[in-house]
Amino acid sequence: MAAVAEFRQGLLRMLKARIPFISIKSIERARVLKVLEELAGEIGIPMYVHGLSHGTRDLKTLKTVHDDRSVAGGLDFAVQNIGQRQNLTFVFTEISDIEDDGMLARHLYDCVLQAIERGGSLCVLSNGRGIWPQLQRLGMTLTLDPPGEEEMLTVVRECVEPYRGQIPIEWSEADFRLAATILANMTLVEAENVLATLMAKGSLVKADLQELSRTKDRLFSDISGLEKVRAEADTLTVAGLDGMRHWLGQQRQLLTADLKARKLRPPRGMLLVGVPGCGKSLSAKFVAASWNLPLYRLDLASIHGQYLGQSENRLKEALASADNAAPCVLWIDEIEKGLAGATGGNDGGTSTRMVGQFLFWLQESSAKVFVVATANDVSRLPPELLRRGRFDELFFVDLPSEAERADIIDLYIQRNQLPVPSASMREQLVDMTEGFAGADLESAVREVAVQAVINGDAAVTDGLYAKSFSNVVPLSRTSPEQIEAIRLWGRERAVPASGQPIAVSTDRPVGARRGILI
Repeated sequence: MAAVAEFRQGLLRMLKARIPFISIKSIERARVLKVLEELAGEIGIPMYVHGLSHGTRDLKTLKTVHDDRSVAGGLDFAVQNIGQRQNLTFVFTEISDIEDDGMLARHLYDCVLQAIERGGSLCVLSNGRGIWPQLQRLGMTLTLDPPGEEEMLTVVRECVEPYRGQIPIEWSEADFRLAATILANMTLVEAENVLATLMAKGSLVKADLQELSRTKDRLFSDISGLEKVRAEADTLTVAGLDGMRHWLGQQRQLLTADLKARKLRPPRGMLLVGVPGCGKSLSAKFVAASWNLPLYRLDLASIHGQYLGQSENRLKEALASADNAAPCVLWIDEIEKGLAGATGGNDGGTSTRMVGQFLFWLQESSAKVFVVATANDVSRLPPELLRRGRFDELFFVDLPSEAERADIIDLYIQRNQLPVPSASMREQLVDMTEGFAGADLESAVREVAVQAVINGDAAVTDGLYAKSFSNVVPLSRTSPEQIEAIRLWGRERAVPASGQPIAVSTDRPVGARRGILI
């Protein structure tokens, strides 16, 4: 993204070079005009700004020089004055309908041609819209993105420091940086409004950082192509998966650390593959809840459109929206379904192009978006997605071990507020659930909870636990070959999320087990 300093420098060169047509892409008109006002004084050139509410005004004095508020009238006034005086610059803040070959676009084109002869310059705030190609070739384009972390850090300090001594301010330097990270990619006005609202209560405490996250979350709750998912920290717990949780603890530190000195990018995320029903999707919610970050779900299957290029454009917009919402967690559930066509499907190459676009973003984006992608059928994953450097780590989520099954059973019993079975029955439940996935264990405990609701807690006995658990037939028994193949793949290619070796009941020789750095 273009920092304001880079934008300012680029615009300064264009004005000095008297580029006849300058297209500025930005959604922050006031921020652009402030830069233009500073540059007008620096290089000593007259500059005027036209708006639909006030006509044409001198940018420095804000005095109205022409009352006609229409764009056509403003253009005629500009050309008239450019023809009489050298090196005039006119800025049009509210101009539209110049994406295609139309009346206004041709009017502007003719004005630019006359500006070329007199050293004049016409600047247009395009607000991200396109420009008629024939018109655009007469000039150049600049983009002013919303403030990044460094610029936002300055904004936070300028908003907060003047009130130090007047109200209690608990924020340390680390808190200021975290606030800048949270507010990054919001507009300047949005950030100033949020900070002013926080300080209006008479203090600024560390807990207000969570309010910053919630405020930004509300602003981006309906962004294009993404679905907001609620992830409450007090209701989400992941039993087992100790290896993955330890690794996540390290990545959390990297997400807020200053990595520029070491030329490192922020953590990109992890790919979770493994046995269905073992907590892969729950892990995405767990990351967002424990890190206190908003969670967005990207459904690649729903992005597919019926027209050529539509799917790729939708994916590009969704990923750009995720960048703007950063820092956040981006959850891509069953990623192999959305990209299945890339491994031999007949979709005209759409999936292949989407894979390329997604991998490019995964590799090049510097936004603090932590991706949690899950997959069940690893055979349908494009090979390039598994290459090192795409995701930070590839975890395999296996069937829970004996100790993990005990923890999961205890977790669901506690969550459903059920009477605890006897110690001997608990051991029996752990033994009889060999091969159960986490979802199978949840289903068994749920049956007990249903009976507790219908008949009361008195009906919850060791016998009811034994009966409910024995009624569940896990996938590892209905499709043992499928599960064994998945586990064998994970044993050779992925890091076990549990931190323990992946068990396989096959005589086929396997390679060395991968591990994570502790």
